[in-house]
Amino acid sequence: MNDNDLYADAARDVLADHCTPRAVRDIEAGGPSAGPLWEQLEAAGLADALVSEEAGGSGLGLSQVYGVLEQCGAHALPLPLGETMVARALLPARPAGSIALARGQRLADGAWHCALVRGGRAAAHVLSQAEGEWRLLAAADARCQPHALPLDAAMSWTAEKAGSAIAIAGADSGLDVWTLQAAVAAAQMAGALGWVLERTLQYANERQQFGRPIGKFQAIQHQLAVMSEHVCAARMAAQLGCSGEGALPDRLRVATAKARCSEAALAVAELAHAIHGAIGFTEEYDLQLYTRRLHAWRQTAGSEAYWQEVAGQALLAHEGLTLDLVRRITDVPA
Repeated sequence: MNDNDLYADAARDVLADHCTPRAVRDIEAGGPSAGPLWEQLEAAGLADALVSEEAGGSGLGLSQVYGVLEQCGAHALPLPLGETMVARALLPARPAGSIALARGQRLADGAWHCALVRGGRAAAHVLSQAEGEWRLLAAADARCQPHALPLDAAMSWTAEKAGSAIAIAGADSGLDVWTLQAAVAAAQMAGALGWVLERTLQYANERQQFGRPIGKFQAIQHQLAVMSEHVCAARMAAQLGCSGEGALPDRLRVATAKARCSEAALAVAELAHAIHGAIGFTEEYDLQLYTRRLHAWRQTAGSEAYWQEVAGQALLAHEGLTLDLVRRITDVPA
């Protein structure tokens, strides 16, 4: 067993015990489960996995924590652990609590606005980028407007609060917050897609119709096969998006990962609900905890159309054989 497995197993153990469907619902409703769950994640050392050893972290690379990110999706974690891991690797000092990532806008009067912060209501801080400028903003200082999902919000900070926020000096001007966020989202989507497939297979083998499980019918088997293809392809793409050295992902690999996972999210969610029928849409049934997130993560940091355009522009700008570019994206160290 390597270190990657150890961290993934640690995440699985913590989440299995403390991130139950009941806890997810409680956190979405503003209940008290968020604090104890985050304490367990911190105690396991997961939030500091990408922080250098010199700074007190584990010094892992993004590829080594892929399993942790996948487990976040597989348990519908409503807290931004993956984004916190990436953010802490960038920050000169680690703030207490979770950190959400978001694109921002610096207004003319010096105020700071983020039109959408995924998980903003559950985060202690927001690491936001606007035109190459980065700010670590306290969530408690923000004025929040509700979004479609319970924990998402549009968040704004006054000029005074934005001016006193921590600025990240020396941040790579070529680094885009959406690239970081998309890499995390793709890995989480892969985990959620795997859960949805597993649960749908279980349901198809248990649900009886005309005296036999519906999974025995050819039409259902075809739908399950299509789901399986999407899930396997998405997982491979998500792993590719987290491949490479260090804590920062390669933008073109992220484009491949996010585009493929977003495509899979739409297809798999549709097929899962088709097989489950009406029960899959009920609040009491756990499937909706995952398909809601898949739809949200599909749009997070750009949908498949956005990242397909990124990949297309890279292809047009590439000099030489297309195969050479494909090899650069897909060839990773063993």
